Formats: sequence, C-alpha cells, structure tokens
Amino acid sequence: MSTSTLIVIIAVAAVVVIAIAAALAMMARRRRLRGRFGPEYERAVREEGGTLAAERELRAREERHDQLELKELPAERRIQYAQEWSGVQEHFVDRPEGSVEEADELVSNLMRERGYPTEGYQGTVRDLSVEHGATLDHYRAAHDVRVRSADGQATTEELRGAMVHYRALFEELLTDQKSR
Repeated sequence: MSTSTLIVIIAVAAVVVIAIAAALAMMARRRRLRGRFGPEYERAVREEGGTLAAERELRAREERHDQLELKELPAERRIQYAQEWSGVQEHFVDRPEGSVEEADELVSNLMRERGYPTEGYQGTVRDLSVEHGATLDHYRAAHDVRVRSADGQATTEELRGAMVHYRALFEELLTDQKSR
C-alpha cells in the first residue's frame, strides 16, 4: 500500500471519527436539554421552527437563568405564603374572578421574592422554564383564564381550573422543588 493511499485512509477515518464524536455530543446536549426543559423543549422546537433554533433559545434561557440570584425562602415566609394561599382559596366561593387575580398576584410575589424577574409574562415564562418546565403549562393555562376573566369571558369552572393551575406552580415554587 502506498503512502498516499494510507494517508487518504487515515484522513477519511479521522473525518468519520470526528463526525461520530460531533453527533454523539449533539445527541447528549439534546438529551440534557430535553431532560431539563421537559415539555418546554418540544414547545420551543415548534415556536422556534426547528431543533437547532430551539436549542439555541433554550441555552440562552439557561445563560440568563444562571445570572439570576434565586433563593430559597425561610420556613416562616413559606408558612406565611401558604396561609395567604389558603385565604385566596377561601375567597373563591364568594368572588371567583377576584380570587384568580389574587392567585396571580400571590404567585408573582412569590416568584419575585425567590429572585425571578416578573416584569413581563413572556420573560417570566422563559425564566421559569429552566427549572419549572413541566409546570409551565399550568401557569400558561391559569394566565390565559385570568386574561379572559378580566374581559368577563371565563366561566366559573374555568376560574376553578385556573386556581388549580396556579396552585401547581405556587406549590412548586414554595417548596423549592424543580419539575425536572
């Protein structure tokens, strides 16, 4: 076998090994992002128009999230929040629309105290998605009902459902659990 043939074989083998390594690295990154973001991964793929764009967006979310100064709440604050939530639920019987609004405010206050920015709904969703991706559908559903309720377009049953959805995120944030 000539030297030039050997060089070609080695070069081809090196290209194949590099391609396999790159594919394995991409699969590992994709698996990690799917695991971390849960159903939010597929939503990002749909919204961003493809896997590569979605993964770029999700990595940007992770980078932003890493800059946040998130903190656990002391036990006494968690107890206070739990008591406030009980009050919000009690108000539901007499004024469901107001209770959904209160629930939204309480969840926003809890997020803010934990260190999440709450200046805009879309930004809040992006920030929460990093550690609470599985719970975001609850938050989105509750938010949608709250918006429709403000326009008088939500039924009492939808308002009840919104309370259940808010409670899912509330409990997760309150107990400092992650939905991965």
